[in-house]
Amino acid sequence: MQFLILYCKHVKMLYIIGIGLDKKDISLRGIEALKRCKKVYLENYTSDFPYSIRELEKVIRKRIIQADREFVEIARLLLAESKKSDIALLVSGDPLSATTHIDLLLRAEKQEIRIEIIHSSSIFTAVGDSGLQLYKLGKTASLPKFYPNFRPESFYDVIKANQKIDAHTLILLDIGLSVNDALFQLKEVMERKDEKLDKILVCERAGTKKNRFYYDYLDKFIKKKFKLPSCIIIPSKLHFMEEVSLKRFS
Repeated sequence: MQFLILYCKHVKMLYIIGIGLDKKDISLRGIEALKRCKKVYLENYTSDFPYSIRELEKVIRKRIIQADREFVEIARLLLAESKKSDIALLVSGDPLSATTHIDLLLRAEKQEIRIEIIHSSSIFTAVGDSGLQLYKLGKTASLPKFYPNFRPESFYDVIKANQKIDAHTLILLDIGLSVNDALFQLKEVMERKDEKLDKILVCERAGTKKNRFYYDYLDKFIKKKFKLPSCIIIPSKLHFMEEVSLKRFS
C-alpha cells in the first residue's frame, strides 16, 4: 500500500518585534521568532538606546543590521527579502507606537506578505511608574531639535489642548536631543507665549533598572544633567494620589 506524503511548505514571514525599553525586555515569543529569521534588522532612528547594539546581540544571539529611516520607510529591500526568507525588524518599545511601522504593515499586506507583530513594553506604560494615572494622559507631543530657521511650537498647542481637559502631556524628545536642550527650548517657547508652568516631571530611562524620576519647576532643572533616553511630562490637574506619588521625586 502506498502512502502519499504531503509536505507543507513553510510560508515566509516578516516579523516586526518590539524589544521594549531595556535590553532584556524582548519576549520569549520574540526570541523564538528570531531563531527562524535569516536576517535581523534594527530600526535605529526613533529612539536613543540605553545599551549598545553589541549587548542586544548577546541577548538575542543574532547579528543585527542597523536600518535607518530611509531603509524602513521605503522598505523595498525589506519587503522583497520577506518574500524569500523569514526576516525580522526590531523596534524599540512597542512596534506599533510609530506610524512608520503601521504603514509598513499595510504595505506588506498589500503585497500578500505574511506579517506578525510581537508586542513589548512601551514608554506609554513605563511612565506609570511615576504614579501618574495613565488614562489621564492626553495627546502625545514631540519636541524636535531647534535650529536658527526651524523652531516649531506645535508641542505648545498640544500642551494647551490637554490642559483644557485636565490631561497630562507626554513629550517625547527627538533622537539625539539632550534633556537640557529640550528644557531650554520648552522654557523659550513658554516665555514667548507669556505662559508659566507648574512643576514638571522628567522621566529618565523609564522602563529600565536605571530609571529615575525628577519632579520640580523647570528652572530647577536647567543646570541638572540627565541621561538619555528620557521624556518630559507636563502634569495637568492632579488626583490626590498622584500628588502623593510625585512628592517622592521632588
